[in-house]
Amino acid sequence: MHSRAPGAKAPARSAVSLRSIVGAASLLGLAAAADAETSRFVPWTRAEVPTLALKDLSGRAHTLADYRGKVVLVNFWATWCEPCREELPSMRALRERLAGRPFEVLAVNYGESASRVREFLERERLDFVTLLDPNQDAARAWRVRVLPGSLASDEALRTVRTLLPAAPATTTPGGRGGR
Repeated sequence: MHSRAPGAKAPARSAVSLRSIVGAASLLGLAAAADAETSRFVPWTRAEVPTLALKDLSGRAHTLADYRGKVVLVNFWATWCEPCREELPSMRALRERLAGRPFEVLAVNYGESASRVREFLERERLDFVTLLDPNQDAARAWRVRVLPGSLASDEALRTVRTLLPAAPATTTPGGRGGR
């Protein structure tokens, strides 16, 4: 059994937590406002976390389970969504800030063709793991009603927090404009 002297700090860990995502997101303006608060990350209220099984731009299958052991930021977006385009650079900065730590961004495109998404990512020099949701089935399962829609999961892929947008968001077709 190891013990520390009273008041001694715990050793630094390379792990990343949902709390650190909230803090980093706030600092980087991921919530589109410098004053983003922890309250912008609201708990997932359903009993189970939905599955996420989509293909990337190369046709390779990805599941959320592939990222077990990492904190995962799942972001639903579209090239036609202005708030989405404004948010993507801050997600890149967040990923760079957490480089070398168990963290991943999964950018889930909302219903666009692979060629359109690939062209956009190349033009904007973005290199996220990008998954295609051509029929918006994943967006419905994850209850995404506005774009951008961001959710973060813990390393065990059990606890999910929804990032509420601070800036005006784009209502998804068929969405009700809220979560």
